[in-house]
Amino acid sequence: MPETDPRWARLTARDPSADGQFWYGVVTTGIYCRPSCPSRRALARNIRLFDTAEQARAAGLRPCLRCNPDGMAPVAMGKLLVEKACRLIEQAPERPLLDDLADAVEMSPAHFHRLFKRVTGLTPKAYGAAVMAGRARAALNAGQSVTSAIHAAGYGSPSRFYAADALGMAPGRYRSGGTGEVLRFAVGQADLGAVLVASSERGVASILLGDDAASLVKELQDRFPRAELIGGDAAYEALVAQVVGFVQAPGTALDLPLDIRGTAFQQRVWEALRAIPPGETRSYTQIAQAIGAHSAVRAVAGACAANALAVAIPCHRVVRSDGSLSGYAWGVERKAALLAREGAGLGDA
Repeated sequence: MPETDPRWARLTARDPSADGQFWYGVVTTGIYCRPSCPSRRALARNIRLFDTAEQARAAGLRPCLRCNPDGMAPVAMGKLLVEKACRLIEQAPERPLLDDLADAVEMSPAHFHRLFKRVTGLTPKAYGAAVMAGRARAALNAGQSVTSAIHAAGYGSPSRFYAADALGMAPGRYRSGGTGEVLRFAVGQADLGAVLVASSERGVASILLGDDAASLVKELQDRFPRAELIGGDAAYEALVAQVVGFVQAPGTALDLPLDIRGTAFQQRVWEALRAIPPGETRSYTQIAQAIGAHSAVRAVAGACAANALAVAIPCHRVVRSDGSLSGYAWGVERKAALLAREGAGLGDA
């Protein structure tokens, strides 16, 4: 009986990591599949397990048309197609239309839209907007005029650029390094240490953890060197208290607007981190795979390190492939404590 085989649990779970390690056949239909096949599962008595696809074919079975057991898994193929679409977006002089992207990867627009968001955490439109905003920032940082930067980024007209609010501030102010941007901040206290919260007009821009208020204020100044930092009033202290409560109980929801600043790649990584349920962890490799960038493990680690919103963007849920804890901007001990509060099982730290 296949239920006694140690591979059975992976089959019933449709574990995609089991693809290529074994195959299963259904004697009543005469087909064989990869373990992750989404088809309706047959009765156990009608299932046979095989070490190779050749064994399944030798038993007189034919390959499933849905999961393509002899070729690339649909999940892997989908990620490759999304990677292709990302490159098309990045290389296009203007943001491509959804229909054009879908045609390029030979999918319907609705299917492509769902697949792209599932793989990257962003819609094609949001990814394209992030790419264009990144171009505008790079052009302004290189000293180009605002008009030149707008056209170099692919907006086509100043009105589209300003409507997108791509920089979160006036482009002239951005070019001067954020001079004049106002950030309100205050420091609260949790049992993990000090918690600094800083907000722009768009939402919470930083949540920093540390041992004392002075070091956190210095870190905030380093992250926003030209911004005007203003201490929060009593009303802002209430917001800080809400964030402190969230740090104390990281498995809860933080119902506050966030001002998330990063490159298109960083935003893809951070969206993938926010999709990790409390009490669970992912490896850097798994995050790279989740965003369709299999070889970008080091870049994923860099995006985690660049995160300015501790706990709200839960980079503490990313661990090494063996389950042990890796570095954390605010200390490995805090990372372990946050995971323990969420009930996550840990490897050796």
